[in-house]
Amino acid sequence: MRADRLIRLTLLLQNEGKLTTVELSQRLEVSERTILRDMDALSASGIPVYAERGNRGGWRLSEGYRTRLTGLKASELVTLLLSTHSQLLSDLGMNNSFQDAQQKILAASPATIHPTIQSIRSKIHIDGASWHPQEQNASQLELIQEALFAEQKLCIVYTRDEGKQSVERTLCPLGLVAKRSVWYLVGRVDSSEHEQHQQAELRTYRVSRIEAAIQLHEPFTPPADFDLAAYWEQSTRQFRHTLPHYEAILRVSSNLLSRIKQERFIHILQLEPYEQDWWELKLDLATSQYACQLLLGWGSEARIVHPPELKKQVVEAAHQLIAAYEQDS
Repeated sequence: MRADRLIRLTLLLQNEGKLTTVELSQRLEVSERTILRDMDALSASGIPVYAERGNRGGWRLSEGYRTRLTGLKASELVTLLLSTHSQLLSDLGMNNSFQDAQQKILAASPATIHPTIQSIRSKIHIDGASWHPQEQNASQLELIQEALFAEQKLCIVYTRDEGKQSVERTLCPLGLVAKRSVWYLVGRVDSSEHEQHQQAELRTYRVSRIEAAIQLHEPFTPPADFDLAAYWEQSTRQFRHTLPHYEAILRVSSNLLSRIKQERFIHILQLEPYEQDWWELKLDLATSQYACQLLLGWGSEARIVHPPELKKQVVEAAHQLIAAYEQDS
């Protein structure tokens, strides 16, 4: 509804200050033209909103203006109460604080919506953990978090190359990111080491691979233009581009297709029916070795159409497997 959007728009400007038309359109998922119309509507209703022109311009509320339209609806309260990952909060030592905040939010909300909230919470439970929990050593997380908020440098010993090599780095910690239940530290290599690492001033470190960390109690000033979310998005995009790609065209049974669709590391590029209960599809299988392993496991439910070298590789691997079992018998 437009009224809800106008309230959200007003609260965004109140809480975050100046925002451009583009930023507001992205946050509210509407067109820029709609934002301009909404600004006219806010101004006409007496909300003191104005535009700053120029390259650094944007929309603002007059200084000192505060809206009182801050009452929460039941659906909004539920999203706040459900949107958490208890393990991540526990890692940061914030689980008790979050539970206290939940109780304060409920206490401040109208009593008339409490039954609705409790009903929804009794029917929805979010478990962010996987079925096979990863062994993650986050013993250094508390110290890293302390240095991060104190804006003090860290000296870390980091394991890389699958545990074959350890390196020491002095970092200015800029942020922590949780990907599912895995923590990553984003840091800037200390200026004293920067000459040796010109191409890697900003780096990402998996916290579970940090063997040791020492807070140096040396203050630093974070870059004023550093945006953790934007950096992570760009870093993730670059990482995806470096992943290997190996395309193959297969014909698979309907039963196998349903299983392939549930695989996390298989990307279906094209899909079309072939004949009864069979499908032809193009897959991205990362590498030929990985593709060969999958096809051996899929057995007669898959047929290779292209490339021919993959068919040859699977046939050779199958003969070797048969020969090995015949020798054992």
